[in-house]
Amino acid sequence: MFVVDQSAFAIILCLLTMLFWGSWTNGQKMVTQSAPLPVFYRDYVYGIVGTAVLVAFTLGSLGDKGRSVWADLQQAEAVSLALAFAGGVVFNLGNWLLASGINRSGIAIAMPIGTGLSLAVGLVVNYIAEPTGSLPLLIAGGVSVLVAIAFSALAYLAKEESESSDDSDKTGIWIALAGGLVAGFFFRTVSASIAADLNKPEPGMLTPYSALLLFSIGIGLSNPLIERLVKRFKLAGDEEPANGVTLRQRGIGLASGFIWSLGMAALLVGSPEAGDAVSYGLSQGATIVSVLWGLFLWKEFEGAPAKANRYLWLMGATYVAGLILIILARS
Repeated sequence: MFVVDQSAFAIILCLLTMLFWGSWTNGQKMVTQSAPLPVFYRDYVYGIVGTAVLVAFTLGSLGDKGRSVWADLQQAEAVSLALAFAGGVVFNLGNWLLASGINRSGIAIAMPIGTGLSLAVGLVVNYIAEPTGSLPLLIAGGVSVLVAIAFSALAYLAKEESESSDDSDKTGIWIALAGGLVAGFFFRTVSASIAADLNKPEPGMLTPYSALLLFSIGIGLSNPLIERLVKRFKLAGDEEPANGVTLRQRGIGLASGFIWSLGMAALLVGSPEAGDAVSYGLSQGATIVSVLWGLFLWKEFEGAPAKANRYLWLMGATYVAGLILIILARS
């Protein structure tokens, strides 16, 4: 399998994760302008699964290092297989909620709220599993991220107040928070199944490529049930477009899943060489990328009052400060 053994290349992979994870939501914005969220999300899932299969049986099966995907799956213990699969189910539930929050509140608000809480929860989960790093700095970083979430909510409320809309929908904030709470557990679940040494993977554990494959299968198999639950509780539009789904809409959904899955693969492969602190901090920087898309591409706060924009700047500053503190704590 392909193994990264150069730190500079590993950091580039983590930067790609930041870019890809911060950009997939643009596809959602494009498709949901004329179609309900489930139309986009189904193809998004197909894109994730297809990309994981492609990566697993190319990069994950070529070369003379480590184990090929097929050999890896054959020797893996049941608990490793179950953890990678369960990580996909947990991610899918959290991401469905996040996508529903984006539909209601926009990228610039739902992403920092949802992924910010996911980051805070992930810090707690990871520290309990492996109590390493500076606890005071981790606490300070987590609190800073939570403050950023509060500024995001205040920015949204200030924007809504200025529009004087009687039917303004604030439930997007709560849905995004619920998504972040769930998603905070997914990465730890997946990483617990992956071997520490990729050149000589421990028996019973998975390589990143096999873990990504099982993770994507968990997403794909859980999606029909989770979609039904989302529709049942009216978290996303459930009416199919009258004219059916266009090829353009299908292509955008598939491309969004493709770039998200590539980002996940890049993080899993690059993080052992880049180091825990750098890879974690860079991947979570995806939130800032997504906020910039929401502000400058989709003009989500165009015409908003100065107070709302001040809250957004404060959100960005506190979120970046939180990431820096977390990186320092884990270094």
